[in-house]
Amino acid sequence: MDALTDLLDGPRARGAFMLRASLSPPWSVRIQDEAPITLMSMVRDDAWVIPDRGEPQRVSPGDMVIFRGPDPYTVGDDPATEPQIIIHPGQRCSTPDGTSMSEAMDLGVRAWGNDPDGSAVMLIGAYQMRGAVTQRLLSALPPIAIVRGDTWKSPLVDVLGEEIGKDEPGQDVVLDRLLDLLLIATLRAWFSRPDAETPGWYRAHGDTVVGPALRLLHDDLSHPWTVADLASQVGVSRAALAQRFAKLIGEPPMSYLTGIRLAQAADLLRESDATLESVARQVGYGNAFALSTAFKREHGVSPQEYRTGLAG
Repeated sequence: MDALTDLLDGPRARGAFMLRASLSPPWSVRIQDEAPITLMSMVRDDAWVIPDRGEPQRVSPGDMVIFRGPDPYTVGDDPATEPQIIIHPGQRCSTPDGTSMSEAMDLGVRAWGNDPDGSAVMLIGAYQMRGAVTQRLLSALPPIAIVRGDTWKSPLVDVLGEEIGKDEPGQDVVLDRLLDLLLIATLRAWFSRPDAETPGWYRAHGDTVVGPALRLLHDDLSHPWTVADLASQVGVSRAALAQRFAKLIGEPPMSYLTGIRLAQAADLLRESDATLESVARQVGYGNAFALSTAFKREHGVSPQEYRTGLAG
């Protein structure tokens, strides 16, 4: 298993918010739903994405945009168009003065907008998840990441466009899985750009020493790893691995391992009802007390407080 797979394997889409938006100008939508990740694919016409901090950027048909939450942003036909609709948490939409627009903008099954024949069409998928593994991925992304259509093409966009309006048994699960696949494809394209500022763990997978070491760690978090053990497995000296790992990843091997163990523990607390003792064993801690001590040092709350907080 590689680091990207590990980051995406836990927090899969579950009941993601999906829609096809059709809009006629002038239009402008302010999104403040606090979704941790939103994907937007321009299907027809151009649009502008306008962050609260930073310059507006034009997006065209074929472009894919990743919005990293929870910061708000605006999407419109022109940067000068004032927002007419605000998207709130829970995907509630209103005018800026608070008047509900949920019914007025409903155009059918997962269809939304001010005109069913609008010139601007986009596909939107918003993850509702939150969890520490996701946060490690989010920290590697800018607030807005745009993959240009002339640099990549994925058949998944067309498949999603065909499926998004269907109202069939199990359709939510189909759309969730399509969104996961599209996110992975988009991330690959984003991290593979020639000028990409990719995280160390992504670049290091091509390294002949650190790449295998990373895969070993992610494959078996419960193993009682030491630097010496890891170095022996990849066929280099302890000093050589430690030096190369820190240079490429930005932290020592055991520090990195602690980070992914605690992130995985947080994800297990969020996604399952496993006991703390079971979670501790799964992520390489000898007992619940050892995990609790490390977890509180990292997150500032106990595992139980973390789980209760998410539930609430």
